[in-house]
Amino acid sequence: MKIPLPRFVFLVLSVLFPVCAFSEEPPGKTVRDFGALGDGRADDTAAIQKAVDSGIGAIAFPKGSYRLTKTVTINLDKVGFTALIADGTAKIIMAGSGPAFHFVGTHEGSADPGTFKPNVWERQRAPMVRGLEIIGDNKEADGIEATGTMQLTVTETLIHELRHAIHLTKLDRNIIISNCHLYHNSGCGVFYDHVNLHQSNIIGCHISYCAGGGVVTRGGAVRNVQIGTCDIESNMAPDAAPSANVLIDCTDGSTDEVTITGCTLQHNSKSAGSANIRVIGKGITSTKNAKETQEGHITITGNAMSDVKINVHLQHARGVTITGNTFWEGFEHDILVEDSQAIIVGPNDFDRNPRYIVNGNWSQDFNGITFRRSADCKLSGFLIKGVWKKDAALAMEKCDRCTLSDLSIFDSDGIGLWMKDCTRCQVSQCVIRDDREGAEKKATLSLHVEGGKDNSIQNNIFANGQKATPDSAVLRDNRHQ
Repeated sequence: MKIPLPRFVFLVLSVLFPVCAFSEEPPGKTVRDFGALGDGRADDTAAIQKAVDSGIGAIAFPKGSYRLTKTVTINLDKVGFTALIADGTAKIIMAGSGPAFHFVGTHEGSADPGTFKPNVWERQRAPMVRGLEIIGDNKEADGIEATGTMQLTVTETLIHELRHAIHLTKLDRNIIISNCHLYHNSGCGVFYDHVNLHQSNIIGCHISYCAGGGVVTRGGAVRNVQIGTCDIESNMAPDAAPSANVLIDCTDGSTDEVTITGCTLQHNSKSAGSANIRVIGKGITSTKNAKETQEGHITITGNAMSDVKINVHLQHARGVTITGNTFWEGFEHDILVEDSQAIIVGPNDFDRNPRYIVNGNWSQDFNGITFRRSADCKLSGFLIKGVWKKDAALAMEKCDRCTLSDLSIFDSDGIGLWMKDCTRCQVSQCVIRDDREGAEKKATLSLHVEGGKDNSIQNNIFANGQKATPDSAVLRDNRHQ
């Protein structure tokens, strides 16, 4: 016979151990009460689906391994509020194709309260997955899919050895993914798959070794994505198509209003085309008009990025701010910007740190920054140091109306700043010099302006000299020391 806790004991324990699930009520039903065995061999699909369809709400998974052979569908409008809950000791083995769990709602509006139908609040809001492990036993198996949901929360969950860990489709709103491990999947960690989704937060997660990309948006209409304090590593593979730890692909749609803050993004330089952050900004306003756009409004701040071919790669992007980050081991580039506009690169550290001589890649990475065919960009206040085996530490090619100020470019091979066929650009208050001694000193020039016109270059220190083709620039008050 169970003896309930005295009221005062319950209160004391709740204060002393607030994270523990002390309750005066007897525990509710679990999936075992609906026939699930959890022995890793029996097919528990029907039993778990029965538990969901019962409408009890909180579906508890005791310790065990629960094998599924097809998707468990959570039809929220039918079954009502639902949470899949465990304490980290329950494993779901997805042996069928498709997602282990598919949350299906009927929300068709935005996040504006006025767009909600009553049944969303009354039966569907805030579905949850907490404390489960989901593992794949089928190459076409996924972890969790969400369609038409409002306020889905996935937390304290391990999802691995699948195709896509978390797959967001059609239309969703207000997604939170926190404190999860999304690890070693053949597809994406979090996949925004041509979805209309505003307001999503990915917080405090480890997202690693997903060959199709870590956090990936493709097409759709995605807004308000916050990625913060995550460790996002090696989400690419040498034998897979080029990917990125964070990949924003606006083709056939648009993704805007993204913040990537306080993360470590790194690995794998052995994968062709690898990047830590890649933005393919050429999108369309709608499928009806099919008018091409340059998507952006992206803030990248306070991150540590290393060990890929390109640390940050922007194509056809607009309105991207990069500031307060630390970069190293960009084996082709630290930053590559192509066919973009309104890009701001503020104070960042681009350094070759001898700390990493131990990893065997010392001098194999090129680093450096390149802007091509881009306009109305502002570069200010950053340090570049130790760009080796490269034509230029900072290269500006066919750029227009760009401002470069207060830059420090030190101890790099080749040209410090190379401006080729640029127009209406201004360079001021920069220090560009190579002070290495002896055989290590390889700098060609501090500044080379080749072609272009109407450029203004003044009040800089070019310790290793300058060269400009006639009429390409107005050079004034630059010192050589």
